Amino acid sequence: MANLNIQSVAERTYDAIVIGSGVSGGWAAKELTEKGLRVLMLERGKPLEHVSGYENAMKAPWEMQYAGRLTNEQIATHPKLSRDYPYNEMTEKYWMKDVDSLYKEEKRFDWFRPNIVGGKSIMWGRQCYRLSDIDFEANLREGIAVDWPIRYSDIAEWYSYVERFAGISGEKLGLPQLPDGEFLPPMDMFHVEKEVKRRLEKHFPDRVLTIGRVANLSEAAKEQLGVGRSRCQYRNKCNLGCPFGAYFSTQSSTLPAAAKTGRLTLRPDSIAMQILLDESSQRATGVRVRDSVTMEDREYLAKLVFVCASTVSSTSLLLNSVSNRFPDGLGNDSGQLGHNLMDHHFRIGANGTWPGDLDKYYYGRRANGIYIPRYRNLSSEKRDYQRGFGFQGGASRQGWQRNIAEMAFGAEFKEALTHPGDWTMGLTGFGEMLPYFQNKLTLDRETKDKWGLPVVVFDAELKDNERKMRVDMANDAKEMLEASGLQNVKIYDNGSFPGMAIHEMGTARMGRDPKTSVLNAHNQVHAVKNVFVTDGSCMTSASCVNPSLTYMALTARAADFAVEALKKGEL
Repeated sequence: MANLNIQSVAERTYDAIVIGSGVSGGWAAKELTEKGLRVLMLERGKPLEHVSGYENAMKAPWEMQYAGRLTNEQIATHPKLSRDYPYNEMTEKYWMKDVDSLYKEEKRFDWFRPNIVGGKSIMWGRQCYRLSDIDFEANLREGIAVDWPIRYSDIAEWYSYVERFAGISGEKLGLPQLPDGEFLPPMDMFHVEKEVKRRLEKHFPDRVLTIGRVANLSEAAKEQLGVGRSRCQYRNKCNLGCPFGAYFSTQSSTLPAAAKTGRLTLRPDSIAMQILLDESSQRATGVRVRDSVTMEDREYLAKLVFVCASTVSSTSLLLNSVSNRFPDGLGNDSGQLGHNLMDHHFRIGANGTWPGDLDKYYYGRRANGIYIPRYRNLSSEKRDYQRGFGFQGGASRQGWQRNIAEMAFGAEFKEALTHPGDWTMGLTGFGEMLPYFQNKLTLDRETKDKWGLPVVVFDAELKDNERKMRVDMANDAKEMLEASGLQNVKIYDNGSFPGMAIHEMGTARMGRDPKTSVLNAHNQVHAVKNVFVTDGSCMTSASCVNPSLTYMALTARAADFAVEALKKGEL
């Protein structure tokens, strides 16, 4: 490849480089620019403008050629992407094509790779929960993997900091396993959900049902109004991009804040190929970048490098950044880089029918559901597995599709279709996956993608602990729904493979000892102090809650530490 460095060194030099523009990268850019640094944000995806770029956000399904569904041709050309719901006709342009997203599977792994500025912050589920000391202490308490180098007290103020800006609506519960946050007013639960809550908590005093804590604005506070956001419109089309800025994304929130400083340079279509290292000082000097369109190479220089490309891409970049000092990948003295790959396991639970209340309905299309926090293995009660799970779900009225099987016709049939059907309610478990050294990603250096990067190889699976947990996830869901008065309750298990939850974590874990971890308590690479990794790859364990809020808090915390260290001349 041609090495094109037509710009002068000064034009290619920044105070900091942020790799990736998703949840973590957006926060890194915001924090570093607001603290006075000139920042270059590198994003391998194509540009996506806020509002104008969301081409399908205002369209109804019937305005699409195939009503939002996939064609047989799309399924054939996207055999991996089409395995599950995130990829469809309306979101197709947001994801990388399978032919461009080559990877190998020793065991099945569903890797969903966005191809846009903003990354998965455009399509994420927006559920936001804090980890607790029960999570941060679990590895040490149970003798699993390594101890987290931080505790809840180290990150609590940063949770609050990012919550206030992102805008999280939710209900305070006072639970030790699910710390409360800085919440906007909670979204309202439906009548049936409230009744199920009342009955469930009466039958199971150790369990709580609440509305989801979600990064959709129930109302806009000054922090959100300052970047032009407005309250949720209850359209439930969040994965298409929100023209109202009603949910937190890079485009609606952190990118405008960073751009406002005048210190941000965004480069889309820019693939980070390698982090450059000065072996004499053992510091990174910058990043070698390949333009994904022209295939031209450039080297950008900086005092700080924040790696926020999401777990798989970030760890792949570190593994590909080899040198005499780090023949097995940047900062990989411990041999842990690429190992301890985690995700949440889900797609199991139960659903049933609620009798009566046919005179009640709900407003709009609420972009949120209910949540039942973890209750297993929290006290003296012990199951035959470690850790636990929570439930997400909700109630709804059946639609017109309920009558399709009847194949009826005539005026009476048409009239029936104008009325909603019975109330139904379901619960889906989200379980914690333990950090196993054997679960890993590696690089096949002999096989390259179209841009010249080694192809990722996945070798990860659910093990006995997760399989035993799934038995409780199904049975508990059925038991709770039946005890709450639902009828015809049925268990389902649609199978779960790593990657499916799109909560991939680990592979560059934080830890106290450089011999057993890649990063320290401030998300610094142990051996390369001016490189920070703050996305999901830094996670030492997974908890059972959605992890994005933790990435945000860790990123803001690391940025604050990095700027202070830079001012002191320590980097």
